Formats: sequence, C-alpha cells, structure tokens
Amino acid sequence: MADTQAHSLQTIASFYGIKGKKLQRYYRDKLSEFKTWEFKNSAYKCLIFPENIGARLSIDETSLSHGELYTGVTNKEAKVKAGTLVAILEGTKSDNIIPL
Repeated sequence: MADTQAHSLQTIASFYGIKGKKLQRYYRDKLSEFKTWEFKNSAYKCLIFPENIGARLSIDETSLSHGELYTGVTNKEAKVKAGTLVAILEGTKSDNIIPL
C-alpha cells in the first residue's frame, strides 16, 4: 500500500477510534476487491499500463522492501498526474525485463 494512502487510512482510523492497521486490512480484504482482481497473480512480477505510453518515457530503479528491486517506467508528458505510470517491472536486468 502506498505510504500516502496508508497514512490517510491511519488518520481516518484515528477519527473513528480504531487501529490504523485494522482499517488497512479491512480496506485490502473487503473494500479494494484485491482478492478478486484478475491480474493479482501476475501483479508481483509486473504491472503494465499500455494506455499510458507516451513519446517521452523515464526509467528508474527502486527498492521497495526486503531488497526487492523493481524498474519503473513513467510517461514524462503526464507530469506526475493520472496516466503517469506506464509499468512497474520486477528486477533491474534488461534480460529479465525485455520479455515482459
């Protein structure tokens, strides 16, 4: 869960006197429909949004947690708004990423 979303859920939980982690679990398990999402099994290897591809792309590497490395591809023309994310790909080696 994104840090900003987790922070927001914790803030909302505090307004209602419940634990933030409990609200996060409820959101993940009940409200988000993640368990029935058709791409759930492949989401850990890659997320690709072809509709966001533009003429100017940016590629960056990031480590999310526990040493997991991912490559992020973003559309520079979207300027960090809706449609910015093109792909999040597991790993950083081109031999592993190109086939995805």
